Amino acid sequence: MEYKSDIEIAQSVTPKKITEIAAKAGIDEKYLELYGNYKAKIDYKLLKENKNPDGKLILVTAITPTPAGEGKTTTSIGLADGLRKIGKNSILALREPSLGPVFGVKGGAAGGGWAQVIPMEDINLHFTGDFHAIGAANNLIAAMLDNHIYQGNALRIDPKRVTWKRAVDMNDRQLRSIVGGLGVRTNGVAREDGYDITVASEIMATLCLSSSIPDLKERLARTIVGYTYDNEPVTVDDLKATGAAAALLKDAIKPNLVQTLEGTPAFVHGGPFANIAHGCNSVMATRMAMKLGDYCVTEAGFGGDLGAEKFLDIKCRMAGLRPDACVVVATVRALKHHGGVAKADLGQENLEALEKGLPNLLRHVENMTQVYGLPTVVAINRFPTDSEAELELVRSKCAELGVNVALSEVWGKGGDGGVELAKEVVRLCDHPEDNHFSFSYELDRSIEEKLNDIVTRIYHGKRVVLTAQAKKQAARLTELGYAGCPICVAKTQYSFSDDQKLLGAPDDFEVTVRNLKISAGAGFIVALTGDIMTMPGLPKSPAAERIDIDENGVISGLF
Repeated sequence: MEYKSDIEIAQSVTPKKITEIAAKAGIDEKYLELYGNYKAKIDYKLLKENKNPDGKLILVTAITPTPAGEGKTTTSIGLADGLRKIGKNSILALREPSLGPVFGVKGGAAGGGWAQVIPMEDINLHFTGDFHAIGAANNLIAAMLDNHIYQGNALRIDPKRVTWKRAVDMNDRQLRSIVGGLGVRTNGVAREDGYDITVASEIMATLCLSSSIPDLKERLARTIVGYTYDNEPVTVDDLKATGAAAALLKDAIKPNLVQTLEGTPAFVHGGPFANIAHGCNSVMATRMAMKLGDYCVTEAGFGGDLGAEKFLDIKCRMAGLRPDACVVVATVRALKHHGGVAKADLGQENLEALEKGLPNLLRHVENMTQVYGLPTVVAINRFPTDSEAELELVRSKCAELGVNVALSEVWGKGGDGGVELAKEVVRLCDHPEDNHFSFSYELDRSIEEKLNDIVTRIYHGKRVVLTAQAKKQAARLTELGYAGCPICVAKTQYSFSDDQKLLGAPDDFEVTVRNLKISAGAGFIVALTGDIMTMPGLPKSPAAERIDIDENGVISGLF
């Protein structure tokens, strides 16, 4: 059988006009803002004027990521197509990819095989310009902040306490730590500075959690950019930058409509990192999908301990959302990797290693069912090398937890390969009495207590440890009135712990929080652990080296 790359598969399908997709989703033309033939933005007025009851909300998450791959986005897309195959009105809601990973090591984020959203080239590159607008708003605030200091500094901003960085949507390690304002006096005030990748900008998280333009403006206004010489916070509103920043975001806040290879309507909007921010698509896109579909399929970033925890404890809490079912994606290959098998040997049957790796999956499942109380199904993203004995072992172990396993073969079969999973998701949604959704911590607990709840209940560690600096920061944030905010833990995605080498389901470990900062616009406290960086770098052989375009404008090399 001839092998086709993801981009070759995507280019082999003739997409439907986006007006046809909008009609399928029940979107009136008055809400449609066309970006060519195959992309559109949807006016946020639809949310005010559409009186449909909300559809079911399906959360797709996954086991702890490995180099073997899990296929969470591919499964989400295939599930939405599979639901359509069994006659259900499903709508997809996903994040936008960042240019950094596209040109770096991870690649794009538009699915794979026969379960993709298209046009995948546009989605993975500039799309509708949302990330550029977010970067521009971020950098406008940075420019106004430095200009304020240069023009006399009436707010008495301490240049050594500026917390706002500039942003660019590219993996560029050279910009992590820089010095600006050098040279003559008119070049500004010399100070240390740095860049975040745009998806790590607080503006990205703020936009994705906003429910309207007034809400966006309120969040922007209270965003902290630094501190005075008296250690008092300085906000975007203090800089008089709120209106201009919001104006730059007037189109970026509108959800983007595209389609799957099979013509299922898909909202692809927003993209905060999941190991730095909350890692979910926008609240507005999710709400639109729920208003227009009977089933909204959405995903959270990375594994359940990062993405799903933040989706449930931050996004659902802020937006008043309640998932109806949860899908935990796994592969036999990845589970064997958690059991100690090298990547090169993952294609061979190894029941012993699979049994050692299974606790990782079972812990994620227990978190979803027992901590959050959600009806859950395990989706095994099937590979040709998976043996029947290996698949049966996964089924039997999940059955002990009262959870069914559905094989997902959407990469090779599209929606047809997602029918089994779709039927189980519908079955779970048809029994709301089994849904006992709750959060993993209560907001009225102290900052340290909430962190401890996450570490012990979700990561299954022994306790959280705050460095002396973090304790001081927690006390100051409590003084400033931020103790009641939810917590957004920035940690490695490769382990339940803060040590990426601890695979499987480790326990009896401590998680050290070295830094706490408030993202007042987004509305959460960021707890930094380990060596998490807000500006990645390119690998020795970046994906960008293999991307090209021919004389007809056809792009190759994207994956």
